[in-house]
Amino acid sequence: MATPPLSLSTPISGIRFTAIDFESAGSMPGATDVPIQVGMASLKGNTISPDSLFVSYLAADRPVTWAAQKVHGITTADLDQAPTMHDLWGEFRTHLGGAAVVAHGAGTEKRFLRTFPLHSFSPWVDTLTLARKAFPDLPSHSLGTVSDHLRVSDETASLCPGRQWHDALFDSVASLLILREIIAQFALQDHPLETITLK
Repeated sequence: MATPPLSLSTPISGIRFTAIDFESAGSMPGATDVPIQVGMASLKGNTISPDSLFVSYLAADRPVTWAAQKVHGITTADLDQAPTMHDLWGEFRTHLGGAAVVAHGAGTEKRFLRTFPLHSFSPWVDTLTLARKAFPDLPSHSLGTVSDHLRVSDETASLCPGRQWHDALFDSVASLLILREIIAQFALQDHPLETITLK
């Protein structure tokens, strides 16, 4: 049974935010890009609970491109015996159900979640959109640049030992810490959720 979406009038301080990030196999002529890793993490108040961290490789029906491998370091061999998205439906439902869904540039995450056409995961908070509005003078609004600007890169690394940028869990955690800092810096805690959601 689908979880009803959150009310956009709920104060931000009362929301559980769950970030999701996918790494992909990369674009190939004549082949649709597919997800090969997913990471999720949740923020409530100012805290990311270690129990909320989830990461898994995902089975793919095509090899990982050389260009994609150079970005995230995931090889086709790493995906051997990996579960499918459908195998992990319970994890997606547990982590995303009843939460505001966070991503840095949410288009890819929205597209890959269409694997579950009837899901009700919403509303969406895009930290890329928020960062562009909050810090318009930054030379870039990439996840790494915004994290460095907000001084949360080291905290991300401490929450995700042994991982780095372009790892799905690492990037999910970084998105949440960016969101936490924007909420704090602009005193948004008591504002309604709709203040920061994608329209």
